[in-house]
Amino acid sequence: MRTDHSVRYGGRGVMIDWHVERKATCIHSLLKTCTSSEVAAMIEGVLRHCRDMSVQRQYVDSHGQSEVGFAFSHLFGFRLLPRLKDIAGQRLSLPDAAMGAQLPNLAPVLAQRAIRWELISQQDEQMVKYAALRLGLAEPESVLRRFSQANAQHPTYAAFKELGRAIKSIFPCEYLPDEGLRREIHEGLNVVETWNSTNSFIFYGKAGEISVLSLHLLQNCLADVNTLMLQTVLSDERWRKKMTAEDWRALNPLIYHHVNPYAVFRLEAGVDRHDPTETDASEVQSAGTRQIPAG
Repeated sequence: MRTDHSVRYGGRGVMIDWHVERKATCIHSLLKTCTSSEVAAMIEGVLRHCRDMSVQRQYVDSHGQSEVGFAFSHLFGFRLLPRLKDIAGQRLSLPDAAMGAQLPNLAPVLAQRAIRWELISQQDEQMVKYAALRLGLAEPESVLRRFSQANAQHPTYAAFKELGRAIKSIFPCEYLPDEGLRREIHEGLNVVETWNSTNSFIFYGKAGEISVLSLHLLQNCLADVNTLMLQTVLSDERWRKKMTAEDWRALNPLIYHHVNPYAVFRLEAGVDRHDPTETDASEVQSAGTRQIPAG
């Protein structure tokens, strides 16, 4: 796959879309170009993660959602839960234009027109047809490519937009008053941030030029080793008694602060030591501050 320029991140490269389960296990990865649809990649991972699990909720950032994305998510039976950075700029679409007069306090955030339910009803069969990509009949990227601003006059695209407007209008009404939902979305996305942070840690050499397959393998190995280490530590009753509910909730196999990716280099200070296999702090400091004569 050739690289292309990323408007979002700057520079040239490719994009890798990761789908990470709540316990920090990657269930799907997809290599794609920087100009491909992130909404399509989101749908691809939900439908084709090749696991026995059934995805009920999908957490994404602002780039992983759209009105069409909300519509497809609704038809596929999973809930799209984005963290919208412009939540204050969202507009609510009313089911009936007459309701606007009954909600004067919401006037600043109401859309200019109500949802066109008749269009959704007219295109119902066509929408279900395009949703057949769940059966593997089409790639999400190829389907969603037809539903872009370039094809704004496409009646089925317009119907998907209307359905998406309805579902997306419901989301802020649930998100803003429900602290539990907001926490759930942030916790879900923090798992992904932890995953990305671990990726950056593994990418310590030469600007992160490493095979994607090698990266996935290294992540799995790190998670496996950390799981065994945590099991060993927590098998001691003394440590288990020290754990609080928040400590248990924060356990994650993708920790790396105890790992030294550069290996260990022992400095010889040129002094006698009791144990030739160990170097204490004073010897390291002495070796690191030795003056070398000029010339």
